[in-house]
Amino acid sequence: MSLEQRLEALKVRHSTLEDLIQQESSRPLPDNVEIHALKKEKLRIKDEIVDIATRH
Repeated sequence: MSLEQRLEALKVRHSTLEDLIQQESSRPLPDNVEIHALKKEKLRIKDEIVDIATRH
């Protein structure tokens, strides 16, 4: 997988996580543990995107 492909895959995953966070937050009784885990993964992916972008 090229760096550009990896970057695009990360951006798609980041967007998907944002959607999942929004869906969970919109529920009548949101699972805060799940939201926290999703946000943590989203932040990890964002850090990787920034790292790739600055090396590129």
